[in-house]
Amino acid sequence: MLLLDVGNSRCKWARIENGVWTHKGVEDNAELEALGAEFAALSAPARIIVSNVGGAMLEQQIRKLCGQWTVSIEFIVSQSEQCGVSNCYSHPARLGSDRWAALIAAWQRKRKACLVVNCGTATTIDALSDTGEFLGGLILPGISLMQQSLSLNTAQLAGETGSVQDFPHNTADAIYSGVIHATIGAIQHQGALLSKNGEVECVLSGGAAGEIQTQLGIALQGVDNLVLEGLQIIGEASA
Repeated sequence: MLLLDVGNSRCKWARIENGVWTHKGVEDNAELEALGAEFAALSAPARIIVSNVGGAMLEQQIRKLCGQWTVSIEFIVSQSEQCGVSNCYSHPARLGSDRWAALIAAWQRKRKACLVVNCGTATTIDALSDTGEFLGGLILPGISLMQQSLSLNTAQLAGETGSVQDFPHNTADAIYSGVIHATIGAIQHQGALLSKNGEVECVLSGGAAGEIQTQLGIALQGVDNLVLEGLQIIGEASA
């Protein structure tokens, strides 16, 4: 199988043979054509499974990149129930396919209540119950997006790099500390709601995960390619 996780900013991919990851990589969406050379070095996969939340234009680019093989591309859509996870969304298919795949991967790892957090362009904080039910989740701007918003929309807040401080003494630190603490606060709030039924762990992924994991203050497991893991599970279950 060739698996692709197409997000808002980057595309992660992996090739799986007999359950083993033989190749993997990541590319910025702006440079997606560079994957053509990497894919050309691979033999034709039996299946191509994709989570795409980046829109129609990226879908067309993926179809073009994979057009060298006569293999149908399977773009996953969130289901009411799949691989042990049930979906409480009002319209299950409207849940982002990346969130759905991540929930499935987290359930496969934990088999108990947990928060599934992805820190990317957006930060998503999703809750799984002890029975594998997706209870619902939050979406908030990602760390970089919050910083950019302040820099672009406020005249005197320059886009300088700051560091996390309890009581910042300069604007750069004030912005970065605010962004980090807002993200951590949202995660801790959802964790507190979920932990009313017992202790919960956080499964953390995404390019900005490293910026919060040391300060999160709750039990966590970092996973680099959670969505791709979910796609693998979905693909193997439907083989």
